[in-house]
Amino acid sequence: MLVRLVLLLVLALLVHLVALGIYISTHLQHVSALRDYAGRPADGTNSVWLLVGSDSRSKLTRAQRAALHTGYAAGQRTDTMLLLSVPRVGSPTLVSLPRDSYVTIPGHGKNKLNGAYSIGGAALLTRTVETATGVHIDHVAEMGLGGIVDMTDAVGGVPQCIPRAMKDAKAGLDVKKGCQTLDGKTALAYVRARYSDPLGDLGRVQRQRSYLRGLVSRTLSPAVLLRPDRQWRLAEAATSSVAFDGAGLIESLRLVRAMHAVGGSGGRQTTVPIANSALQTSVGEVVTWDTSKARALFRTLAK
Repeated sequence: MLVRLVLLLVLALLVHLVALGIYISTHLQHVSALRDYAGRPADGTNSVWLLVGSDSRSKLTRAQRAALHTGYAAGQRTDTMLLLSVPRVGSPTLVSLPRDSYVTIPGHGKNKLNGAYSIGGAALLTRTVETATGVHIDHVAEMGLGGIVDMTDAVGGVPQCIPRAMKDAKAGLDVKKGCQTLDGKTALAYVRARYSDPLGDLGRVQRQRSYLRGLVSRTLSPAVLLRPDRQWRLAEAATSSVAFDGAGLIESLRLVRAMHAVGGSGGRQTTVPIANSALQTSVGEVVTWDTSKARALFRTLAK
């Protein structure tokens, strides 16, 4: 009797996992971001991801925009851009690219990095990042504002240890110092807040990396792995808010595993080396990279 019960439980688990996998595979969204062009960097042995956080409000209702303090800005933009390099052997590296990085946008001259996304969406942003870094990008994952809220709530909140109390009226943020679990609305405000941070956007990119580590850690915790209801909520939230190019179910699972390694002792995380964080130009205040240090970093990503 006991053996039969165990077998039934194992069978039920297998059916659940297969059904979940089929659901995710058939509901993955696609974004057209990867294109060949003359002079594109050569593909290396590392698997390189470009992770993009879309700041578009187009999928949010008027009530959601008001509740989440996102404002009503039209068009497409991004405040989150990260490169994740996963070697065949060794530890992954996660690098933040500040939105105001001063780079050449192919066909559009010098401008802020996030301007590439505003002008030409994920495809132009991907080409701009490849051109600026010399790194061939294999996969792209793009997540909208609502995805942060839905995925955070789906896993029961994301833990964060906040070094100081923060209030940011524009982002709708009001959090105390200390370790706590953020709900979706608070998590979105936490990763978007910039004006209340003494480091500005450079402080924000650190919080974005911290949030992603927390989300992945929570996803792989018993609080989710032992809760089929949360697994389904997460699958629904992820497939409705995250779009991929160059990746399917298997690659997306490898992405989660690599992010989990970055969050522990098995990976590295950093911001591209900065030479000047407040250079005044014709397009406003920009961030310039330390060319020699950045080049050395990108060489390790492109292997």
